[in-house]
Amino acid sequence: MLVYIVALIVQGLILGALARLALPGKDPMSIPMTIGLGIAGSLIGGILVYVISGGRSAGGFFVAFLFTVLLVYLVRRRRGGDFLSPDASAARRRGQRRY
Repeated sequence: MLVYIVALIVQGLILGALARLALPGKDPMSIPMTIGLGIAGSLIGGILVYVISGGRSAGGFFVAFLFTVLLVYLVRRRRGGDFLSPDASAARRRGQRRY
């Protein structure tokens, strides 16, 4: 059981870090939040593919990655940011620089 939990944490960290790298901009997220988003993306993607396929297959790494990127984007939107800037203050700074 302990090995499974450690593997889940490592997978969450890898997926979360790759998702943060996939979206441009500096994210003010902690490591536990990155791990949580990676685990949540993997879980949601796996359940969705399992339901769509009628129980014949589960989601793989690519599906987990896509859903983790979606979750990171939703966290950014929740903070007031957009695709290029992670939070409202970054969006305001970009507007001042006229990008």
